[in-house]
Amino acid sequence: MRMRRTLAAVIAEAALAGVGLAGAATATTATATPASLAPGECEQGGGTVDRSNLSAAKLPTCKGGKFDGQEVD
Repeated sequence: MRMRRTLAAVIAEAALAGVGLAGAATATTATATPASLAPGECEQGGGTVDRSNLSAAKLPTCKGGKFDGQEVD
């Protein structure tokens, strides 16, 4: 009887550890940087919006801060 409880506890712990690993993998993909930022997001990240290089094919970029080099939409 004691062996069954120990085995059940080990299986339950392994299952919970697997769920924790799946949650960690999802969390890392959720923090990926977006394709383009809003101007406010650039400024909140500590940068400024650089509109000096505008053309029909190029969006403004965020200069400095957390999102340095990201396009601003």
